Amino acid sequence: MILDAARAAASRLFSPEFRSVFLKTLGLTLLALLALWVGLESLLEWLAWPWLQTLLPGLPSWAGWLSAIIAGIVLAVGMALLIAPVTAIVAGLFLDDVAEVVERTDYPNDPPGRAVPALHSLVLAIKFFGVVVLGNIVALLLLLVPGINIAAFFIVNGYLLGREFFEFAAMRFRPEAEAKALRRENTGTVFLAGLVIALFLAVPLLNLLTPLFAAAMMVHLHKAVSAREAVRP
Repeated sequence: MILDAARAAASRLFSPEFRSVFLKTLGLTLLALLALWVGLESLLEWLAWPWLQTLLPGLPSWAGWLSAIIAGIVLAVGMALLIAPVTAIVAGLFLDDVAEVVERTDYPNDPPGRAVPALHSLVLAIKFFGVVVLGNIVALLLLLVPGINIAAFFIVNGYLLGREFFEFAAMRFRPEAEAKALRRENTGTVFLAGLVIALFLAVPLLNLLTPLFAAAMMVHLHKAVSAREAVRP
């Protein structure tokens, strides 16, 4: 079921129906990451370098270049850790667009879902941003522990991304409380699907498509889970 959902989602990523959503998602994700980079770099130049000159007067000119290189490395690591929360926010903005395309093209005989209210989507996206940032801070601390650092990345992001994307997809057809209950009843399935999303997220450049892939995959998974629930005694 999970592999079928992932395969169906991947097959639609570059289809004509996804082109508009893809361009909006990619553009906003790149813009957000660029804005974060410029903002953090400016903040470091404004605060860190003058403070360093005051603390250690008479620094040679090459110290400025060395500081810039170190700051660039720190920022690059920071951007890598922020990909998950940034893509989560973008997904919150465009999940309904993706879901509508998948439902219309792959499930034309089923009743269409209802778009999650914009304000509610924004609140959930902001809430999830905080959760993912916290989860990745924990994962960063676990990087210091040999043997579990990579596993920590996949477990943390697999759980968080799987939970949020599945609930978003489910809330197109169910009240929020019922969507959360369905996710809890299928915790193992949702977590394994989240691991697939985390694996997708770990691939450079391809990870910018995470919102499209995750949203489409969870629409398929929710359809499969709902069909299974319907035939249970």
